[in-house]
Formats: sequence, structure tokens, C-alpha cells
Amino acid sequence: MNILLTGGAGYIGSHTVIALSEAGHTPVIYDNFCNSNKSVVERLEKIIGKPVAMVEGDIRDTPLLTKTLQNHEINAVIHFAGLKAVGESSIIPLEYYSSNVYGTLCLLEAMNQARVKNLVFSSSATVYGDPQYLPLDEQHPLSATNPYGRTKLHIEEILKDLKASDSEWNVLCLRYFNPVGAHVSGLIGEDPNGVPNNLLPFIAQVAAGKLAKLKIFGNDYSTPDGTGVRDYIHVMDLAEGHLAALSYLEGLSDWTAINLGTGQGYSVLEMIKAYEMASRIEIPFEFTLRRPGDIAACYASVEKAKSDLGWVAKRGLEDICVSSYKWQTYRSSIA
Repeated sequence: MNILLTGGAGYIGSHTVIALSEAGHTPVIYDNFCNSNKSVVERLEKIIGKPVAMVEGDIRDTPLLTKTLQNHEINAVIHFAGLKAVGESSIIPLEYYSSNVYGTLCLLEAMNQARVKNLVFSSSATVYGDPQYLPLDEQHPLSATNPYGRTKLHIEEILKDLKASDSEWNVLCLRYFNPVGAHVSGLIGEDPNGVPNNLLPFIAQVAAGKLAKLKIFGNDYSTPDGTGVRDYIHVMDLAEGHLAALSYLEGLSDWTAINLGTGQGYSVLEMIKAYEMASRIEIPFEFTLRRPGDIAACYASVEKAKSDLGWVAKRGLEDICVSSYKWQTYRSSIA
């Protein structure tokens, strides 16, 4: 199939390009490079050994999206594009609603015009809000504790209404937990602009000497060591989850949401220890105040992904930290 990946040069999108290519699909990247680098495309081509189609454009440009869908004879879309920093979303919420919600409406209009009605949406575990129970399954009540989470929740509701209005649409929402790690080649990985918002790239930059120390936001949570606990999933496992989702899309009768996680939670301090073991570098840190919108613990029930998609995460914490360190070492060498 010909697959359009909005935000396809980003962290998760770029790794999914590899998974799709290795499975025989033809990925087409659509990205405005606001939080990614054009050199990613060259490195992807080096990894997969062939050219990768790429269109530079904004997700809110409906005419360009329509043209791209038609010119590349797209069969399905994986929608990654959007802003994604929890803390930042509370500072500039209108930009998040414009990029994420309005951008999705523009994409859906383009897909309607091009008669492409197969969509996998990059959602998030943030739609569960503050967990009422753990592990989080797909029946957990939905809410949001920050504007970023609300954009994901609004988009899920839009897609549910769309599917109810037109049975020709096949729509699957994948609720990610915490993507981490990098491709085994070390040529691509998470590469945020400025100071990282996510834990592992922050740890990696401390290990590389780019940042002096890690700030841990809160050590008084109701968790075993007081620091936040999250479900960290290797980005290549996540990419392969999208491959399974595309196969599941065909003939999907109802709007569906499925968790992609490991079912295992690790604390911030556990992640630091694992990274120190992988890199053999001590990670200095300090505790600071909690961030608005953060929660104590969040990890997935993965039974639905296993039963419906036939997918389970295969890579562990050591794979995550070793690949992350390899990527950070390469990134530092080309900076």
C-alpha cells in the first residue's frame, strides 16, 4: 500500500517509515519540519536503502494535502502531525488547538476530497486523564489534565462522529504510552528542539554533557520511590504496532481505540539507573517541584492490542537505553 505519514519526519513517524518499508509498503512523508530535521529523510534512505518520497507542507494546508493524496495514490493515512509537549500546551494552548484539532479537520477534508478513507490516528494515553485505576484499559473513563490531552480527546471524538456518519471510513486510534529509544542503527532517534520535554532525551543529553543535570519534577508521588511511573515503549515496537494497525483497518466496522504500551511501569529513578548501566555514565540530578498536569503513575493494559492486533512489545529496558545512548552518541558526533 501507499501510506501517507503526516509528521512522518518526526520521532515516531520516521521509525514507522522503516517498519512500513521493511514490510513492503511505500511510505510518503508529509511534514513542515517545525520539530524535525530534513536530514532525517537522508538518514532514512541510508537505513532502508532506497529513496523516500517527501512533501514539505503544513497539516492545515488542505489543497496541498489533497494534491499529495491524489498524486501519490495514497491508500491509507497515519496521522502523526501535531504539537505534543504537555507543559508547553498550557502556555500556548491556542497553537495546540490550531495545529492538532484544526489540522486534523483539514486532513479529513483533504481525505474526503481524495476519497481516501483509511486512517490510523496517533492518539495518547493522556486521554485517560488522572487514572482511576491501573493498568489503564480502553474502557477507562476519558478526560484530560492539560490542553495537549484535550486536543487528542477532541480529535478522537471527531473521528468517532465521522465514522458514525459514514460507514466507508475505517478509523483506528492508537493510544500511545511513552515512546523511547531509537533505531538499532543509531542513525535516527528522538531529537527535540531546545531543552527536551521528555525524560529519556533529557537523560541522554545529560550523559552527553550537553546539559548539566536532570531535573526530576516531584519526588513525593504515591509511588514506590516517590517519582513518577510511566509505561515506556520502544519506538520500534510502537512503529510495528502501526504496521499491525494497517492490517487491522480493512473492513473495521466500528471506530476503535487500542492502547500501545508494555503493561509495565518504571519510575524516573529506575530509568536513570538503567541508562547509567547502558552508558556507564553517572547521571547527576536534582529534585524540583511537580509540573502542572503531571500524574503519579500511568501504565497500560495491553490485552486488546494482543487480541485484536496480534501485537506485543518485544524490546525491553536495556534495548531502550542502549539504542538511545547509541543515537545520542551519533547525534553529538554530527552536531
